[in-house]
Amino acid sequence: MNGRRIVEYCVYVVVRLLIALVQALSLTACAQAARVLAWVFCDVLHLRQQVINDNLHLAYPRMSPDERRRLARRMWEHLFLLVAEVAHARRKIHTTNWHHHVCLCRVDRFARLLLDERPTILVSGHFGNFEVSAYVLGLFGFSTYAVARPLDNPYLDRFITSFRAGTGQYMLSKNDCAEQLATLLEQGATLGLLGDQYATGKKNCWVDFYGRPASTHKAIALLSLMHDAPLAVSYCQRVDGPLRFKGGLLDVADPADPNFDLRSVPALTQWYTKQLERMINRAPEQYWWLHKRWKGTPPLRLRRKQAA
Repeated sequence: MNGRRIVEYCVYVVVRLLIALVQALSLTACAQAARVLAWVFCDVLHLRQQVINDNLHLAYPRMSPDERRRLARRMWEHLFLLVAEVAHARRKIHTTNWHHHVCLCRVDRFARLLLDERPTILVSGHFGNFEVSAYVLGLFGFSTYAVARPLDNPYLDRFITSFRAGTGQYMLSKNDCAEQLATLLEQGATLGLLGDQYATGKKNCWVDFYGRPASTHKAIALLSLMHDAPLAVSYCQRVDGPLRFKGGLLDVADPADPNFDLRSVPALTQWYTKQLERMINRAPEQYWWLHKRWKGTPPLRLRRKQAA
């Protein structure tokens, strides 16, 4: 084992010890610790302060500086609590008690989609606890396939992948997965994808997000249109404290619907982006404002349209 592998393994051990510590705490204690850590990261360390403030100013221009600061602190609290919930989920949420933790909305429509022989694409964003939503779907017996970039640390990557696969969420490497996704959809699989990630080069499609051009991956809309797969915007929002959620579908765009009129990649991408925006507005503190959603330079035609 070379020096790099030793360092990576030591990092893995430290992470496992921290997770064990979190699991040893009650959810009440985790919530209290999340509030303290949020204050430290937001008000003492000012971590990612400029990015968060800029994002909130773009999304909510009428919000005062004090309101943005309070929202940033609540976002940090949400992130730390999310980690604690993921650590506790497999121990506390089971097939016999899931309804104590998750309230499902529009169950009939959700069930019809997942039981349909046709493929389905579930789109969400960095909102609420998307990791728990995939875990709960697995408890119901619905396997999903997601795309993620492998972690540089192979020990951590195997550990996180094993957690996600615990109830049937299969991870595909972000590198060269296009053919795998197409094959899975042809077989009627369900994909669970995040639709709010920045895209570069030929993979991108510029859409309006909170009134600003945002570069978005066009693969989601393209896969839906090519395979006649219903595209459903789903969410898992925390309510009433740790490990208490409501989840379900915001809306569904089905290419097989005779009234379907989103038959281009930009139109369909814009549609689900607006649905994500609507979802975030329900509880903006549960969104990841610390990543740069607006970056890059949009095409000249979009800049002219925005200036008009």
